[in-house]
Amino acid sequence: MQKNIVEILLGALVLIIAGVFFVFAYKSSNLRPVQGYDITADFTRIDGLKVGNDVKISGVKVGSVISQNLNSDNYLATITLSIDPKIKLPVDTIASINSESLFGGKYVSLEPGADETFIAPKGKIEYTQSTPGLEQLLGQVIFNMQSKGNDKDEAKQDNNSNSPKN
Repeated sequence: MQKNIVEILLGALVLIIAGVFFVFAYKSSNLRPVQGYDITADFTRIDGLKVGNDVKISGVKVGSVISQNLNSDNYLATITLSIDPKIKLPVDTIASINSESLFGGKYVSLEPGADETFIAPKGKIEYTQSTPGLEQLLGQVIFNMQSKGNDKDEAKQDNNSNSPKN
């Protein structure tokens, strides 16, 4: 009987420690969504961007992505952002989608403009830049390398045809 009580107390202690660990991890991870005002932005491509991804200004988190939809009128991807209420964004703010690293997640980067008028809650960021995907960048690099190789071959042929013959 005494052995069962010790096992029960030890099990309860392990569960309490695990609970404290999870609470600490949740609070320190900034997984809580930012409660703020909502704004939207339209992009041609949002590859890899997910609901819950960060919104940053100069690398500092100021919000999060709360939804993404396809606009059936213009076939652009519309994302909704929740922005910290302490942050006021000028109407000429530029939004772009960036990668944390080569294989890292995506985030929305905001570059505030200089306008003195601010985007209202439920407003829209008019200036957006979609970043090309990794496949597009690699394809462009390969294409540029091939065209440089072709240019060198053509230059050699031109030099050979222009050289005087004996």
